Amino acid sequence: MMAQRTKIDQQVQAELIRRATLLGVRPGLAALASEIDTIRRIAVQNGMLPVASVAQVLESALARGDQGPLITGWIALLREAIGSERQDRFARESYVAACSVRLTG
Repeated sequence: MMAQRTKIDQQVQAELIRRATLLGVRPGLAALASEIDTIRRIAVQNGMLPVASVAQVLESALARGDQGPLITGWIALLREAIGSERQDRFARESYVAACSVRLTG
């Protein structure tokens, strides 16, 4: 059985890339958290499961008080998920596993 691939809307992907690129220059934690929430919501609405999952983990990291290089690493993983050609549940599971490895070091 072949894995079902979700067709990626190039305009949505470009918008998410733009938003993720600007994450590093967001002034203040509230603005950063708000932008990540927006990315997560757009990803959910467009079936971009890996992006939504990584954004959710990133939101949790911010809520825990993670800062600096830790957040930079999460943002890099988010950008990678956005750029992924695969946005199905199997890709989501791979990104969730990557998040788990990052959390446990």
